[in-house]
Amino acid sequence: MRSSSAGTTDDDESATISDEYDATMETDTDVVSKDGAVESLSTPFRPGEKVLAYHNLRIYEAKVLQVDSKEKRFYIHYLGWKQKWDEWVGIDRLMIINNENLQKQKALENELKPKNPNMTKGMKRKTMSKLIDIHIPSSLKKHLVNYSEYITHMGKLVKLPCSPNVDDILTLYLEHRSNKDGRESDTAGEVVSGIRCYFDKALPAMLLYKTESQQYQQATANQISPSKIYGAEHLLRLFVKLPEILFHANIEEETLRELQHNLQDFLKFLQKKQSLFFLSSYETPDGSCTIE
Repeated sequence: MRSSSAGTTDDDESATISDEYDATMETDTDVVSKDGAVESLSTPFRPGEKVLAYHNLRIYEAKVLQVDSKEKRFYIHYLGWKQKWDEWVGIDRLMIINNENLQKQKALENELKPKNPNMTKGMKRKTMSKLIDIHIPSSLKKHLVNYSEYITHMGKLVKLPCSPNVDDILTLYLEHRSNKDGRESDTAGEVVSGIRCYFDKALPAMLLYKTESQQYQQATANQISPSKIYGAEHLLRLFVKLPEILFHANIEEETLRELQHNLQDFLKFLQKKQSLFFLSSYETPDGSCTIE
């Protein structure tokens, strides 16, 4: 499965998924590799088999079209989707179809539903003709570029846990909105809750570089939420991916426009306070060397 720089990927690029979604029930099957050779691969999935596949925080039914034995990846078609969404995915994106995994699919859908009943009134599937536009200020984009340099060329990782972490930043934003509006804002509270929920779900699924996976597994070994460990650098990556995530969400157009406005307001706050939030130290994966 191809790797990509987090926060700078194209819309059709496949996401990196956490190792927590391991497939089971492996069997041996013959597949054809890229050079045309037939070889045996231990895999639970065969060409033509229907599976469940993770895509943008949700689980969809898909069909395996090809198996790449050398890279141990699968070319799949999402059932009911246009062919342009067909993609190569790793085995960690796929699950067999059984009652347990279907229940997992249903539970995940329920988790992603808006908790506020007012958010569901008049809700309808919007036409997905274009992505929501979230403008990231150039001064914030520099942090994405700088971190890309750190991790891809220098082999550095953000030292965890971060201070302030994502929860801290969201709490400060709520205080900022309360002072600005002269009262506690229900809308701001909903936006903050949504950002936190999306961040915790999206981080292992699509916000990490491949070289950060082991660090994530270690940092969350005690079931600590990512929003309590990671900081502004990783939070900013979420805003790069949010248009893609919201592209598949059932959100009324008017609600989506209001959400877009609130997300831009949060980015302005992040930009204004960037000298306080982007303070992370960096280290090598083995923790042997740190830089500020």
